[in-house]
Amino acid sequence: MIFTSRRNVLREKGSETEHKVAFVELFFDLVFVFAVTQTAHFLIENFSPLGGFKALIILLAVWWVWIFTSWVTNWMDPQKVEVRLMLFVLMLAGMVMSVAIPHAFDTTALLFVSAYVFMQLGRNIFMCWALAQHHQGIYKNFVRISIWFLLSGALWFAGALSDPEGRLYWWVAALALEYLSAAVYFYVPGLGRSTLEDWNISGEHMAERCGLLMIIALGESLLVSGSTFAHMAWTNATIVAFLSAFVSTVAMWWIYFSVSAEHAAHKIASSNNPGQIARLGYTYIHILMVMGVVIVAAADEFVLAHPEGHVDIKMLVACVGGPFAYLLGNLLFKRVVFNEYPRSHLAGLVALAFLAAAATLMTPITLSLTVTAILVLVGGWETVAVQRNMR
Repeated sequence: MIFTSRRNVLREKGSETEHKVAFVELFFDLVFVFAVTQTAHFLIENFSPLGGFKALIILLAVWWVWIFTSWVTNWMDPQKVEVRLMLFVLMLAGMVMSVAIPHAFDTTALLFVSAYVFMQLGRNIFMCWALAQHHQGIYKNFVRISIWFLLSGALWFAGALSDPEGRLYWWVAALALEYLSAAVYFYVPGLGRSTLEDWNISGEHMAERCGLLMIIALGESLLVSGSTFAHMAWTNATIVAFLSAFVSTVAMWWIYFSVSAEHAAHKIASSNNPGQIARLGYTYIHILMVMGVVIVAAADEFVLAHPEGHVDIKMLVACVGGPFAYLLGNLLFKRVVFNEYPRSHLAGLVALAFLAAAATLMTPITLSLTVTAILVLVGGWETVAVQRNMR
């Protein structure tokens, strides 16, 4: 135990800061503004089945770094110097990873992987160092997690060092291993597996952290559409397209934040099994919503560039697929937290499915306005329904 921390850097239970999101955590999240923006631009520039799949791989990696760090700061006290320094080191590595995203599958593959694996393993090693003398349950969890990430790290590097054609297969295997690890509770022969009791968390903190990331993702969508609009000729069509993009982003904010986000925090806080809800609702399902926002950002740029004319397959997939993924993520999240499927979300998904069948008969701006109207109706319907239930 010589090379372990003697000072306890865990959040103090029952203290005023137990559930508080610290400013340094928000500072850390700024790196992921850059990462999400880079991923959105990668998708826009490579919008094809293969390019979309590569963008998905990048986004899943970015998300996995962020959500694991959020679990860590749920336990660790960010006011302690050691924790802050750990976050600053991760921020630097995150900047390097983000810089490498545009060419992650060719010239900067090794840079991307080196930064990613460093963040995942470095954070876990820090946790082992910090917890060995202070919380055996969480310490053993991070020993198991480190073993899993050592295995996946080897696959990441194998992909970075392989030929470009085989790289994708290695990286899919690495991500599959990492996502599977949490699903099987990081089981390691001889060390057992984690238990849900070991993953006891602050529901308020996790809900706020994920809510803030959704703000970042939605803000990135506004940045993409605003930046594109600023460099275009302001015709009636582009002005309407810009307003449609803005209103759709507001509607997505409304669907997530108007009622559900705060209620979800209270629901998790009062649950007998907060770790299980957080594992499903936040660790896995939230990525669908972030994915949807990134695709919507691409759709906004496509419509702004070509508001009139015919809807091609690229436009159709972006305009309908992004909102569909976002609504589906919200639907599944609310099913996990509230044990119900909101009718408004089901109706919205059905409407988007019918719209996809007729989209090629529309102009891009008409398609965009119709999708925006569906999102607005979903948000309004849910708000009215929740208010009626509260009476």
